[in-house]
Amino acid sequence: MTQIYRRVALIGLGLIASSMAHAMRANGLAGEIVGHAKSAETRATALEIGICDQVFASAAEAVQGADLVVLAVPVGAMAAIAAEIGPHLAPGCTVTDVGSVKQAVVEAVAPHIPENAVFIPGHPMAGTEYSGPRSGFATLFVNRWWLLTPAADTDPVALARLESLLKAMGAKVNQMDPAHHDQVLAVVSHTPHLIAYTMVGVADHLAQVSNSEVIEYSASGFRDFTRIAASDPTMWRDVFLTNKDAVLDILGRFAEELFVLQRAIRMGDGDHLFDYFTRTRAIRRGIIEAGQDTSAPDFGRAPAPVKPAGQA
Repeated sequence: MTQIYRRVALIGLGLIASSMAHAMRANGLAGEIVGHAKSAETRATALEIGICDQVFASAAEAVQGADLVVLAVPVGAMAAIAAEIGPHLAPGCTVTDVGSVKQAVVEAVAPHIPENAVFIPGHPMAGTEYSGPRSGFATLFVNRWWLLTPAADTDPVALARLESLLKAMGAKVNQMDPAHHDQVLAVVSHTPHLIAYTMVGVADHLAQVSNSEVIEYSASGFRDFTRIAASDPTMWRDVFLTNKDAVLDILGRFAEELFVLQRAIRMGDGDHLFDYFTRTRAIRRGIIEAGQDTSAPDFGRAPAPVKPAGQA
């Protein structure tokens, strides 16, 4: 593929940034990739595994001369990073982010971007429960949505250039209003994560069930809750604090639905439960048909190999 950006600066070197670096290298999309991370260990790792050509101890150094800057830090850190890099951005530079909340990011970042640069907020709908520079891989974004929330007056050339990069990494791109994005994400990501954290916390606090039993007898439902609940705690703390209105709204709706199901169980209303579960099952089929998951059993995971008797 054709090089799209001459110099890309990744601010924050976790799962998303490292996956972007792998995808850009695999497809020849960037001439040079530089980065910044607070941790000296992370900076050393980024150089060791080759996701960056250079790494810098400060974000201000990293962005100098870059024609694309990607803010891949927790939402709560966006304002400070934007204030640091603003005076050092090259004319014509595009700044984007990968935060799971958009309205708060716009409010935190946009005031610090100079008029001769372009800010295009973004959010890749892709990830795993792992974090850190070693967790990235080039195919993370393939067939996954990358949502952009540009302002009405965003430079169309800069927007088209960024979209071409995202598509070249395998993503599908769509645009929406920041507030609408946050409402949608409260439904499809944020509240489900909070419910997963809560369910795992409930199990942790059940004094009559030992931890070994919870772990040893984990069925697929609880096991998948623990996978979600293993996500980066700093990132998710910031998500809930910065998208609190939308999350609280969806939590209220969830509580109302849960009350109806509680009543159906208490009253032995099997017809209501069957009808409800039939409707929700259709959502799963829609996700599979949209290519956002596999229909393979156990969510596509092969069982762990069983070792022959006598082997350690």
